[in-house]
Amino acid sequence: MSDLRLMLERGAEAAVRGLLGCVLVHESHGVLRAGRIVEAEAYTQDDPASHCFRGRTERNRAMFGPAGVAYVYFSYGMHHCMNVVTGREGVGEAVLVRALEPVEGIEAMIAARGWEGRPLRDLCNGPGKVCRAMGIGPGHYGADLLAGGALRLEPGRRRRGETVRLTPRIGISKAVELPRRAVLERSI
Repeated sequence: MSDLRLMLERGAEAAVRGLLGCVLVHESHGVLRAGRIVEAEAYTQDDPASHCFRGRTERNRAMFGPAGVAYVYFSYGMHHCMNVVTGREGVGEAVLVRALEPVEGIEAMIAARGWEGRPLRDLCNGPGKVCRAMGIGPGHYGADLLAGGALRLEPGRRRRGETVRLTPRIGISKAVELPRRAVLERSI
């Protein structure tokens, strides 16, 4: 069993830190796009802000699956967001990928977002922006991110001087105060 799978199986609150520095990769139509995860948020079944708080539904069923699958959902009728499922199978929890640092296929990401001439630091600095830039959509719902497929999660590491800061989550209205948002910061 991979170290990445073991880390994810420990649960969302542990995995939110461990995912920082990991690389999200998507190969599609001969184009490889990749970005380091630099911001993420943890959601658990007992969390009123979580999609699985009221139990299992057809929409959130992936959140109750094995650690390492993708939970992709449509948000505010405008964009898709992707979570990495964590914890034990049957327990609903996941980590929302909020931001990436683009590392490969940047031109394809820029084209997908219509981002020409704008600051690169803002290309993938939101969960909807991540999915649009990476070409992630409803067809990726339930994809096994650890199986080495077209959409996958690869181990990464933090760079010298990078630290993790936990903060309250953003963009939600319930349980806002919980320090379940992890951000990778450079201290040098």
